[in-house]
Amino acid sequence: MTSSPSDSPPPSSAPSLPRNGPSLSREEFDLLFDTLRTWGRWSPADRGAWNRVTPAHVQRATALVRTGTTVPTALPWNTVPGPDNGRPALHYMSDLGDVEAPEPSCHKDFIAVDYHGKGVSHLDALSHIAYRGQLYDGRTAREVVDAAGAHFGAVSALGPLVTKGVLLDLPAVLGTDWLEPGTAVHAEDVLAAEKALGVTVGEGDAVLLRSGHFRRRAELGAWNPDNASAGFHVDAVPLLAERGISLLGGDGDSDVRPSPVAGVHSPVHALAITAMGVPLLDNLDLEALSAACAAAGRYEFLLVVAPLNVPGGTGSPVNPVAVL
Repeated sequence: MTSSPSDSPPPSSAPSLPRNGPSLSREEFDLLFDTLRTWGRWSPADRGAWNRVTPAHVQRATALVRTGTTVPTALPWNTVPGPDNGRPALHYMSDLGDVEAPEPSCHKDFIAVDYHGKGVSHLDALSHIAYRGQLYDGRTAREVVDAAGAHFGAVSALGPLVTKGVLLDLPAVLGTDWLEPGTAVHAEDVLAAEKALGVTVGEGDAVLLRSGHFRRRAELGAWNPDNASAGFHVDAVPLLAERGISLLGGDGDSDVRPSPVAGVHSPVHALAITAMGVPLLDNLDLEALSAACAAAGRYEFLLVVAPLNVPGGTGSPVNPVAVL
């Protein structure tokens, strides 16, 4: 919570001690990874869980549109270095209307980004994460990813996704402004959120977790989310797997940090992407969507995700759009 007694010191952006447990051993995690694998289930394999979304799913998702309210969820293009943006995006003008023959004058700009970090809203494709040397579906990472890009699991294989989105708005459920960095969201928290928000995660759904990350950042300042961020504990993943989700995302990168698994820095990434074939959406700004869902009195909506068509890409900057 942001409120504090009047005699308390000014709030700090430094995260409090993490509540990221319980911890798991590497052996326990490996058993869970092997249990959740969906390798060999789908064709084409490099679309993974997006194969769950059929035309019937899309039709049902479009029926959720009632007011036509559209809510983009991408962060602004972040060119400012900071503790959560160590590789700032680039943007500069390449033509100020003084290069070509006059009338009409033409203005052009250049953008570039190293997007797999904490400063850019992006999609992780199935080639992004290997565990024990393997990508999703058991492909050997060194055999299918090289200096030319990914030859399996590239973002270009995914195409667009149109499905039902579900916002698990944990601060709204708990009556807080945000979850403190380092707070783990467990399976029991997902079930409680479903009950409180009147939603049920189902087959082919996209699940978005709001921790209030960017509200906290706006009020207290930036910090390094690699050191501490709210997110899912690995014990929530079997529930999401059982529900048959197609996509997982949030205003962090889905993993609680510090990791509760010894020797595995991003266990939810490994379980979702590599074991289950579920792409991830990282670093979404879900504040406007939270307000829109509260105003509408419902936390499910049509979600449209259209990554860039980058052959060989391990992901893409993206601006997912919710439609209520």
